[in-house]
Amino acid sequence: MTRRYCSIYVVGIICAHLLVIGIALVATQVFRNLMHNRLKKEIVLVEGSRVFESWKTPPPPVFMEFFFFTVTNVDEVLQGGKAVVKQVGPYTYREYRYKENVTMVDDGTKVSAYNTKSFVFLREKSVGDPAVDNITTVNIPAWAVMNKVKGSFFKSTMVSIWMNSLRSGLFTTRTVDELLWGYEDPLLARVASSNPEVEKVFGLMYKKNGSNDGEFVFHTGEQNYLDYGRIETWKGQRQVNFWSSNESNSIVGSDGGAFHPLLDKNERIYVFTPDLCRTIYMEFEKDVMVKGIPAYRFTPPRSVFASKEENPANEGFCVTPDECLGTGLLKVSPCRKGAPVVASFPHFFLAEDKYAAAISGMSPQRKHHQTFLDLNPTTGVIVRANKRAQVNILINRVPGFPVTRALNETVFPVMFLNESVVIDEASAARVQKLLLIAGLVSNFPLIIVGLGGIMLIVLIILLVRAHQQKTSTEDDTSYSPVSDKEKDDPQNGTYIGLTPKIDPQA
Repeated sequence: MTRRYCSIYVVGIICAHLLVIGIALVATQVFRNLMHNRLKKEIVLVEGSRVFESWKTPPPPVFMEFFFFTVTNVDEVLQGGKAVVKQVGPYTYREYRYKENVTMVDDGTKVSAYNTKSFVFLREKSVGDPAVDNITTVNIPAWAVMNKVKGSFFKSTMVSIWMNSLRSGLFTTRTVDELLWGYEDPLLARVASSNPEVEKVFGLMYKKNGSNDGEFVFHTGEQNYLDYGRIETWKGQRQVNFWSSNESNSIVGSDGGAFHPLLDKNERIYVFTPDLCRTIYMEFEKDVMVKGIPAYRFTPPRSVFASKEENPANEGFCVTPDECLGTGLLKVSPCRKGAPVVASFPHFFLAEDKYAAAISGMSPQRKHHQTFLDLNPTTGVIVRANKRAQVNILINRVPGFPVTRALNETVFPVMFLNESVVIDEASAARVQKLLLIAGLVSNFPLIIVGLGGIMLIVLIILLVRAHQQKTSTEDDTSYSPVSDKEKDDPQNGTYIGLTPKIDPQA
């Protein structure tokens, strides 16, 4: 009996200690803070860190898909009719990314690097041969030259004569290869003969295969984990000079390749994009799961490309007060040598309805045309991403060029790209292992509370059994009277029945 009660006391003491310690650890978040501090020290851009090599040479395969809009009614468009386009694609390329000239600067608190990209065509993931397939689209070099000289009567007249003699029209038919990687344009060649600064060759991706966007300097995140991957300078500058306000010219956030750990759903993700010559931001949309890894999906809201009326902060992106486009568009001519290039999301997704309605063949859909980043909130690792952007040309009547007289002002789609990546199996396994360790360490106090709960159940069982055994023993040792007379006996004694003695001699 003594041994049984000792066991109960021991279990009770252990249970109490486990519950008290566990609840105290849960309340103070000690283990969770320890794990988070460990992550902050591990996820930094320094030699030997957990992420440095994968940052320099990202292992997951990146694919770049190009979709073109070929015009099917050029003559009607030249007469002021509504354009009809047909989407052709994808033409898919494997994109190889790696950082070159990686150098630690400012006592190791920052790191400089060049983001180099190269592309290899993948026939099995494409609809056709880019060297053979033709696309009829806007003649971008012609429109660039016309817009460049439209303020000068003499230059406009000269260029108009050149265009007629060279048969350089407002639309052109070229192969996909030519449109992407470049071709020598006869009008540009004529202009270049008198202006050596002008390139003879034009291509949407000209000089972008095996090249970089210039030197970036990034914060390593050692001093503050929130600065991990944040851009300090681009091409030696803290801001660009293409726009009309400091806010619009600011370089904020990362280059889209690294994000700080311990992400919060309420924060904005900032990404500087050299192709757009500006910073964009993304906001949390929903929780997703990618290869067993939980992630937050961040997407650009409508306000990123909203008009200055919808979002006054975007007024700085107006080239001039008269060249401020509506919601969903960004005129990037300031960083495209004056060419009337307009950026948007594919099929004018998130733009005003009038832009998609002006072109027959547009069908904006969130599933196919949304840009998004799926980030694991614990590590900040990109588990899936789709960067989608559309190149458009603003066509309208240009003074000094009679051929444009019948045109209606239209934002004309040329091509859109889809740059996509999904975490590979090996990287996913490493992230899952790290998350498992982080989960076990962070939830260790809950394990202690759970053990305390189990011990509490054991204690209750022991107490119940002890009570049952005690009751059973008392029942076994209790006295049962021999007859009902005991109950009726008024005396305080035991009733003893006597049998009269019989005399044997009687």
